[in-house]
Amino acid sequence: MINDLEFDDGEHMLAPALEAAQHLQQLKSRLARCSIPTIYVNDNFGKWRSDFRQLVEHTLEDNVRGEPVVKLLKPGDEDYFVIKTRHSGFYGTTLEILLHHLEADTLILAGMTGDICVQFTAQDAYMRRFNLIIPPDLIVCKDDETKQTALKQLRQTCKAKTPFSHEIDLDSFCE
Repeated sequence: MINDLEFDDGEHMLAPALEAAQHLQQLKSRLARCSIPTIYVNDNFGKWRSDFRQLVEHTLEDNVRGEPVVKLLKPGDEDYFVIKTRHSGFYGTTLEILLHHLEADTLILAGMTGDICVQFTAQDAYMRRFNLIIPPDLIVCKDDETKQTALKQLRQTCKAKTPFSHEIDLDSFCE
């Protein structure tokens, strides 16, 4: 979700990204109360000498379309981050090692785009035997048809659960 949205469909994705960010901000607060960590898995956008903090700074200071989304979701000191170079959060990254360190067995996935990055990451997570929760109000696609198709595929191929974010029962995850 840390994205400047400065691409061809970015203008069309701003409104749904903002809506998803608002829901994600609320879920992130609920997760924090249960001491469940947030991991930002973000593209490097081909900027090989950048790091996550530079990507956040760029979206907040360079007058880009995605600024209001990032303002809502600005990472805190307690959050983790992984930089990815391809569609999947697992491909060529330390994500799997971090998840094992955190003793995670269930992942709640959110982000742009549901039919590409979220889907590739979900498939790789499923192959690694993680349970998946992918709330429809936390993923963004170029249109609703694409989103519904992606969610259907994720339910079928990855056995993902797709409740809305406010319906996720965190009690079973809280210690």
